[in-house]
Amino acid sequence: MHNITLIPGDGIGPEITEAAQIAIEATNVKINWEVVNAGEGVIEKEGSPLPGHILESIRKNKVALKGPITTPIGSGFRSVNVALRKELDLYACVRPNKTMPGINTKFNNVDLVIFRENTEDLYAGIERKIDDDTAESIKRITRKASERIAKSAFEYAQKQNRQKVTVVTKANICKLSDGLFLESAKNIAKDYPEIKFEELLIDNMCMQLVQYPEVYDVLLLPNLYGDIVSDLAAGLTGGLGIAPGANIGDELAVFEPVHGSSPGLAGLSKANPTALILSAVMMLKHIGEQKAAKVLYNAIVEVLKKGECITYDLGGHASTFEMAEAIAKEIRKIFASK
Repeated sequence: MHNITLIPGDGIGPEITEAAQIAIEATNVKINWEVVNAGEGVIEKEGSPLPGHILESIRKNKVALKGPITTPIGSGFRSVNVALRKELDLYACVRPNKTMPGINTKFNNVDLVIFRENTEDLYAGIERKIDDDTAESIKRITRKASERIAKSAFEYAQKQNRQKVTVVTKANICKLSDGLFLESAKNIAKDYPEIKFEELLIDNMCMQLVQYPEVYDVLLLPNLYGDIVSDLAAGLTGGLGIAPGANIGDELAVFEPVHGSSPGLAGLSKANPTALILSAVMMLKHIGEQKAAKVLYNAIVEVLKKGECITYDLGGHASTFEMAEAIAKEIRKIFASK
C-alpha cells in the first residue's frame, strides 16, 4: 500500500484528479490517498492558499499527485506552485515531451526531456518597487543549485540511455548569473564523458526547437527559460493537454500537469485529463510500480490512437470522465489478455 498525498487544486483540478484516480485504480496498484486542498478556495477557512498541513502531508508521504492551482496575474497571492517547490526544495522540474500516436502534430519524432531548475532565478520573487514608475526584480543564480540540477539531468540521461544534454542560457548577456549556470553545467559534464554535452543560447534554442526538435534529447535550463521552453516543447507534441511534469527533490516528489487550472472550464467535464494521467505514469515509475506505469501508458496510447473517446481539444466529443473510463477499460483489456 502506497500512501500518497492528493491535492485536487482548483478550476478543472478536482475533475482531472478524479479522472486520474479512475485510471490509476484500474492498474490495481494499492494507494491510500490523503486528500488535502490548496488554492484560492481555502484562503477564507485556512488563512492561506497553502496551509502548513499540506506541506506536512507531503513530507510524511514523500509523494504527491497534484491538480493545477490558479495563480492570480499581477496581484493577489503568490504562486502556490512556486511556494511548494521552494518550501519542499523540489529543485528539479522534469517535463518529458514525446510525440504520441493519434495526436496530429507537425512533427512525429520528438522525444526530449526538460530539466528546469526550480528554486531560484527570477522565480525567487526578490522584487521591489522603487517608485510609482519603476520596479525591479533580482535574478539570483547559485553554484549549489546550478550544479545539483545539472547532476540530475546527467544522472537521468545516464540511467535512461539518453545521448546528449544541452544546457540553455543567455550567458552572452547575463554574463555573471547565466554564466555561473553554464560554468556549473560544464563542470558536472566532465563527470559524464559518455554523454555528449553542448550549449545553446535561449533565443537560438527556441528557433532550433521549431525547426529540428528531433535532434534534442535532454535540455538543462534555469528556472525562467525552462518554464517558457517547456510550453514551447509541449506545443511541438500536441499542446499542454498532454504535457506531464514532476517536481523532484532529494526525498520528496510532486507530480502535476504542466497546464493551468482553466477556471472557465471548471465543472463542465470538458477538460482533457491526459497530462495528469501521464504525470501519474511518472509517479508510478517513481514509487517502483514499473509494470503498472507501462500498462497505464499503453492504455493512454490506445485511447489516443483509436480517437473514439477523447476530449474536444483532441478533436473528440468525450467528457473528462468518459476519457478516463476509456483508459481504465483499456487497462483491464491489457490485463485480461495476459
